[in-house]
Amino acid sequence: MDTIQNPKPKIQNRLIYPVILAVPDEQKKIAGRGKVVFLSRHARVALEISAQKSGVKLTQLLKDENGVPLPVDGNYWSLTHKTGYVGGVIASTKIGMDLERIRPCSAALYRKTAQDREWRLSNDDSTRLFFRYWTSKESVLKATGAGIKDLSKCRIVKIIDHNHLIISYKDQEWVVEHYDFDGHMASVVKNNFNVEWTILPASLNDTVKSHVG
Repeated sequence: MDTIQNPKPKIQNRLIYPVILAVPDEQKKIAGRGKVVFLSRHARVALEISAQKSGVKLTQLLKDENGVPLPVDGNYWSLTHKTGYVGGVIASTKIGMDLERIRPCSAALYRKTAQDREWRLSNDDSTRLFFRYWTSKESVLKATGAGIKDLSKCRIVKIIDHNHLIISYKDQEWVVEHYDFDGHMASVVKNNFNVEWTILPASLNDTVKSHVG
């Protein structure tokens, strides 16, 4: 008689753990393809920490033909990386995470990112608001697998508070949470989850190593 293998359980709690990991100074100097490869690998370290916090053992991370991450044992994951920081998160439902360094942007990019009625929803500092909107929309597009081509189809419909807002995309509402740190803005799809952020400086090498075994 064949043995029936029970599938590995999905994450059951309602808490997600987005992890942000600083990039060591020496690695920031890498250029070209080597930089992309390092940042991608470093982001997977952040994802591994998020998975451990959620009680999930990661196996091979695969993507479909469009580059959309495929679930691991029914759990969804998302990565993000910039020169100074990388991030990763895993959840039992579709998830997206994005981060950006806060900096001045052109008026054209403001117009591309949101419509006038969206900008009128908040009196927040315009630069911070831009990166709230940008990273929020990117997070939702990552969660849906749509990609940046659908940026104009995401609409900010409500500002909940200083760190939360609601996006409407394809007749579905998505709650996004933000986190400000070291001149950067990070966002993650929250929906019905509670969020516990983890920021690990590059200097804490021993801490990182202990998380990834």
